[in-house]
Amino acid sequence: PALLMENARKGSIVSRANSIGSTSASSVPNTDDEDSDYHQEPYKESYKDQRRRAHTQAEKKRRDAIKKGYDDLQAIVPTCEPQEFSIGSQKLSKAIVLQKTIDYIQFLHKEKKKQEEEVSTLRKDVMALKIMKMNYEQIVKAHQDNPNEGKDQVSDEVKFNVFQGIMDSLFQSFNASISVTSFQELSACVFSWIEEHCKPQMLQDIVFGVLHQLKSQLY
Repeated sequence: PALLMENARKGSIVSRANSIGSTSASSVPNTDDEDSDYHQEPYKESYKDQRRRAHTQAEKKRRDAIKKGYDDLQAIVPTCEPQEFSIGSQKLSKAIVLQKTIDYIQFLHKEKKKQEEEVSTLRKDVMALKIMKMNYEQIVKAHQDNPNEGKDQVSDEVKFNVFQGIMDSLFQSFNASISVTSFQELSACVFSWIEEHCKPQMLQDIVFGVLHQLKSQLY
């Protein structure tokens, strides 16, 4: 009986210890759940990371803009056509694209200057034709006012004055250009003078000038 009582007392002590342990364990916070919640919080980007990301995006935009600019140049400039300068599927280098663009711009400037000179020449021709037209209109009007004068309207003196004016203008350039040191030099100078001062356009300008001057004297 004494042994049974001792075993019963020990069992009671163990039972109470187990109940106290379970109560203490239940009152302790669940640290595993807290750790799990902590890892699930969203990541907050730092200011340094934000600046790095903004710089990367800006650099990408800059490179894309430069690439687009070179692509546009290749599409606009005829001399930058890839099939003329590339080997296989290779693209033109940026240095070649820039050089070809510069060459093409210089070519356009020369063409513009050439066209401006042609326009200036055409304007002079138009002005000369207007003077001739005005002269013919005055001749027709004079003929209508005096129909009986006929072919004798222009005297020989007037014709001689026209011829003399043309010759005087030519002789000025002839005298300034011709050298009479030797026959060979004279011959060379004559041909050079003809090529330079007897071009159709120059002769036409001389005739128009003489007629305009004579018209001013007559009227």
